[in-house]
This record gives sequence, C-alpha cells and structure tokens, in this order.
Amino acid sequence: MSAQPTNNTAPDLVNIEIDGKPMQAPKGSMIIQAADKAGVAIPRFCYHEKLPIAANCRMCLVDVEKMPKPAPACATPVMEGMKVTTQTKRALDAQRNVMEFLLINHPLDCPICDQGGECELQDLAMGYGRSVSRFVERKRVVPDEDLGSLVATDMTRCIQCTRCIRFTADVAGTFELGGMYRGERLQIGTYDGKPLMTELSGNVIDVCPVGALTNKVFRFRARAWELIARESLGYHDALGSNLYLHARRGDVLRTVPRDNEAVNECWLSDRDRYSHEGLYAGDRVTRPLVREGDGWREASWDEALAQAAKLLKEAGESLGVLAHPATTNEEGAQLATLAKGLATAHIDHRLKALDFADAAFAEPFQLPAAELEQADVVLLVGCNLRHELPLLHQRLHKAGRAGAKVFCINPVDFEFTFPVAGKRIVAPSQLPGALAAVARAAGASLPAGIAAADHDGAKAMAEALAKGGKAVIVLGEMAENHAQASWLRAAARALASATGASLNRIPQGANAIGLARHGLRPGQGGHDAGAMLASPLPAYLLYGIEPQFDFAHGAQALKALSGAKVVAFAAYAGEDLRKLAQVILPIGLLPEIDGTLTNLDGTDQHAFAGGKLPGEARPGWRALRALGGQMGLPGFDYTDLAGLRAGLSPKAPAAGDGLAPAPKDDAGLERITSTPIYRGDAVLRRATALNAHPLTVGARVLLHPEDALSRGLSDGAMAKLGDGHGNAVLPVQVSKRVAKGAAWIESDYEATAPIAPAARLAVVGA
Repeated sequence: MSAQPTNNTAPDLVNIEIDGKPMQAPKGSMIIQAADKAGVAIPRFCYHEKLPIAANCRMCLVDVEKMPKPAPACATPVMEGMKVTTQTKRALDAQRNVMEFLLINHPLDCPICDQGGECELQDLAMGYGRSVSRFVERKRVVPDEDLGSLVATDMTRCIQCTRCIRFTADVAGTFELGGMYRGERLQIGTYDGKPLMTELSGNVIDVCPVGALTNKVFRFRARAWELIARESLGYHDALGSNLYLHARRGDVLRTVPRDNEAVNECWLSDRDRYSHEGLYAGDRVTRPLVREGDGWREASWDEALAQAAKLLKEAGESLGVLAHPATTNEEGAQLATLAKGLATAHIDHRLKALDFADAAFAEPFQLPAAELEQADVVLLVGCNLRHELPLLHQRLHKAGRAGAKVFCINPVDFEFTFPVAGKRIVAPSQLPGALAAVARAAGASLPAGIAAADHDGAKAMAEALAKGGKAVIVLGEMAENHAQASWLRAAARALASATGASLNRIPQGANAIGLARHGLRPGQGGHDAGAMLASPLPAYLLYGIEPQFDFAHGAQALKALSGAKVVAFAAYAGEDLRKLAQVILPIGLLPEIDGTLTNLDGTDQHAFAGGKLPGEARPGWRALRALGGQMGLPGFDYTDLAGLRAGLSPKAPAAGDGLAPAPKDDAGLERITSTPIYRGDAVLRRATALNAHPLTVGARVLLHPEDALSRGLSDGAMAKLGDGHGNAVLPVQVSKRVAKGAAWIESDYEATAPIAPAARLAVVGA
C-alpha cells in the first residue's frame, strides 16, 4: 500500500513562495508582512505595521502568479500555493512609475528639510526614481497649517500616505486629521484649523515618511548625520518609555522612541519627546552654591561638600531625607545608606501622598502594561489615565476597540478615547464609599469602618468584573493621593479578591517602585513625608525637589522648611529653593547620567548619559559618594557605578493594613487635585513648547454649574478661594463634568500652591 501524502502545514499557516524562497505565513496576513519576516525588501510608504492598511500609495506593487497585473503587497492576503516575485520587470516598472508620479509635485526641499538624511522618500527615490523628470508643469503648493507648538508642517511635501490620519484615528483615538478635497487637490489637515490636542501628537512625525510633519522644537537645529544616539528612558511617568536621545556635541536636541513591545511599542508621549527642552533652562545650577548672609556665592565642590557634611552631621538622627520619586535606584540606595550612617529613620519619597495609615508603597502591576490591551473589563478609580500614563491609555484604547467594558469611579468625568460602559462621578470624599459599594455588591468582605454608599451602577460593575475573563482595577493619582487612600486601597483589594480581578495601582513617580525596594522609606520610628512637614525637623536633605510644587501642599512645605537647615541636591535653583537652602549641590538629570529606573511592571531598565553635564554639575551618585566619604560613613567605599550596583540589595517593603480616620463633615467645596500633564516635575515646568500647548490650561478652578450659580460665579469670572490657611485667586470655568460639591484645581502652579490638596474651600471674594 502506497504512503499517503501528508500536509506539514499547521492549520493556521499557508505555504507560499517569495522570490523563489518557500516559506509559511499565517492565514489572513498580507504579502508584505510575510516578505518582511523572510527578509525580502519591498518598498512602501503608506504601510506601517502598527496602523490599519490603506493601500493608497501603491509603492509596494509586486507580481503574483496568475494575477493579470501587479498587486499591492500590503493589501493582498497570502493564499495556499501563492508565488510572489518582487524583482520582475513588471513589478519594478510599476514601482518606478509610482515613484515618478509621487515626485511630480514634491518640492526639491532636501537641502533645507529636517527629514533630510532619514527620509523614506529620499531613500526609495535613489533606488526607484528617474534621474530626469519628464514633467515640466508647475508643482502644486499647499498652504501650511499651524498644528500647535510641537509639530511643524510643510504640507507641500505631503504624498498623501495618510499615516498621520490613521495614527490620530486608530492609535490616538482623537480623529483630528483628515483628507480634504479630492484628486490632485487632496490635502491633509485638521479642517477646523485648531492645533493637535492629542497627548501623542509627536508620533505623527515618526510615521510621516517625508518632511511634511516635523519636530517644531528641533526644526533647523541639526542634520541627522550630526547626531549621536544614546539609549535612555522616559522619567515623567512610571511606564519608563524606551527612547533614544539624539545629541550633538553633548547637547540633547531631539528625543525619539526606541521599540519595546512590552513597554511603549514604537510610540512616545509628547512629554517624553519634548521635555529635553527644559534641560537648558536659565536657572540651571552649574556650580555649587553656598549661602552667605542673605545672598549666595559660588563655591568649590570641596567647600560645598564640607559645609553640607557639617550641617548633616549636626542634625544626625533629627535629619529628614526627602527625595523626588524619579530619583534613580543607585541614588536612592545611596540616600538610604547615608541616612543609615547618620542614624536617622526619617526618609521618604512619597511627596504627594496624604494618607500613610497603611504604610503603602508603590508595587508592580498585577496585570502587566502590555496585557492591558487584552483586558475584558477595566474599572478606573480616581484616575485620569489619559494624562497620567498616555501610552497606557492608548493600550486601553485598543482594548476598548476590541470590545472591553470600561467603568469609572471618578470625581471628574474625564475625557477618554474609548467608550465607557458605566461611570459614577462623585466628590472626593465619596470615592471610598462608591468603590466599597461595588466591593459589597461583589460579596467582598470589607474592613470595619469602611461604609459602602450604594449606587445604581455598583451591581453592574461588580458583575462585569466577576464575569470578565481578564479583569483589572486601576487606582490612579486621585485615589493614591486621596486623604483616605488607605480606604480606597483596602476596598480595591477586597473587590479584586472577590472577583478575581487584577489590581494595578499607578506608582506616583517614575521610580516609586524602585525607591521603595532600595530602602528610601521610613525606618523604625521614622517619620513619613507628611509627618516631616507637619512636625518640622531641624534639618533636611532635599534631593531633586522643588518644594513649592513637588510636595502635596506647597505652602505647608515652604513653611516647614523655612525654619530648618536645608542641604539641597538640585538641577535647578528656583526662587523658593534659594530662600530655603544653605547649600545647593548641582546634579545631573536622567538624560545626562547613567542610572536605573524600575517601571510599573517592576522591571529594572537602564538609561545611559546622552547629554553633557552643565558646568561643574556631577552625576548624583558621584556627589553622594563624595559626601558620604567626606563624613566617613560606611558603605561609600566603591569607586565606580559598577561597584555601587554590585552592593545593591533591593527588597520589597511589607504592606500594612491600617486605615485613616474618617473625614470630617465640613462645609465648603471639596478640592479635586490632579497634576497637569505638562507640569509634573521641574524639567516639564521649564519645557517651553509643552507649556505653550493647549493641554497646559493654566491655574483655574472648574465648578459644577449648580455650585457656580449658588455662589454667584459665572464662566470666566475670577474667584478668590480660601481653605482657612491660604487663598488662591483663580479664573472660573463652569463644567458639568465636575462632581457636585467639588472644585477641580490642578496643582503645580504658583497660584494654586497656597491651598491644601484636600481642602474644603469657601469663596471669600469674587
């Protein structure tokens, strides 16, 4: 009996042949995807692996056996037995003809175009273009459109690949760009003439294959071949986006994404892309500064370190050590060693937290960031995800497009780019009760003292979380920095346990998880950040902090620090820091140093110095090693970064279960506090282009129409708000998105610093 033929093809694969090479490809995939996997080069303009297929440039035409004419490789699915050739005369002639048509109207801008040297059209024109054009007609000219402070336009160069349109529609979810007119008059623009509002707008620069959309901050600064690329990380949120710093002669001129599917894919948020502009602000510290009377003078490192060591030794166990939550693991471990050597237990990085009752620290996501796009059910609590973690919001946008149910319990009806299945908008004091109601509806056992406030959507949220295949609860900034954050965390844990959902608490700082692991937390009997300011200590070491903005209550911080001796390690010498400190030691920022950050998945990632340090500034780890050596403390005997890292022993802190006291039922508007997307740290606050963006709305107060009417306030009016300790004069905006009985006021503005983050506010003047 003869042997029967066998089919070695997996059920989801087909056998094809490309340029004579047999291979297998997934069913439903396109020829261009199979060719890329096989290493066969096919030219393209409109195709991008992360964008929906458009098939409108026709540059990828290839020959397919039994097809009467060349087929677009990006839009032709593979089939069993298909034979594709990319180098036949018919295919090459088709590609050359397409190139000729593309170049008819394209201007000869290469010598002045920012895309020159890294332009896809340039590259392919070398291989497929003609040396002489057969067209002598006038080229068309397209007027440019002002897309805001981040993206520059030269739309005459546009080849209508529509990548930018598909990015804003399908990836960013904002539908801001589109095609206008038809035929040879087709133009890409916003139609309404408004700037791009998406927090991911800079990615249209990366996807544009020509110089039609370019980086406005980088415009005319350098040529591509002059730049040196260095691997680094985003340090303005806990995602830790992977990126390249492009520097010329030590100056960082541009930031571009570095592919990492587990973190940021191939995208970059605008604040990570453009923040480098803030590195070169006018108040950057370039030499050590020592107070002399009421003024300052520049000093040598030896003198400044000697004075700093004297102040810290005198304080000893009464010293408070406070570090910015974006501090690297290496620096954080050194600060912990320094505190241990001085016998002080007062050390912390949780600068904006209000509730320390459960001794909570940042912890890794239970559902990794990359898997969020596969979630079936998501509950957002106290979370404006679009501004807190723009690229995590983009992942959730993909989940929403795939049919995920997203629920929200928030004090503001925030704008998302995905449909919301249900929401509960309540004042901040009602957030714990609203979440507890969902937990109780799920049959969870709540800690004593947490009262559930039943609401219509509680049962639907609980059932969805219990029945969803992959469910996750996300606690955002307004939950983690809530005055009863311990209640919210306890209710969230109970709900997650009852439904089987994952719990993702967003770390409040780019390296909050790493710092907690490396000992930057209160020791036995030590004060937390809140207690250090509520009961002032005689001396403080501040690391990378701007007191007026980086603490939860800027006015309280300034008051506590004003009566103490302060040694500051800082990149900037702002006015408030100059008033408080006795010694200011200049240190480098992450783009200028080597360091490690731990992202929200708990993954350690390395950054490498891309820019040069200004003046006599030093990497923070070097300055701390010198200070520890000056004081003769143990643990500072290494000589390089490798030696420092060899001595690191990260350990996750134990979680507590305490609960904050119940809030007082005071009269007045409850303040809703959130961090502006482009003012979350010192570098962002100095990035000119980001602060000129419409998303930087400025200091203001948003009120529900009923609250505004009852207080005699209208849209555009100026209101003087007070919490009994400080006042703020702010313009009023009336919005139904704000919960009744609450006032939404963003932090990190000088005008909002005098009032407490969880204050009850009264209108004391208008």
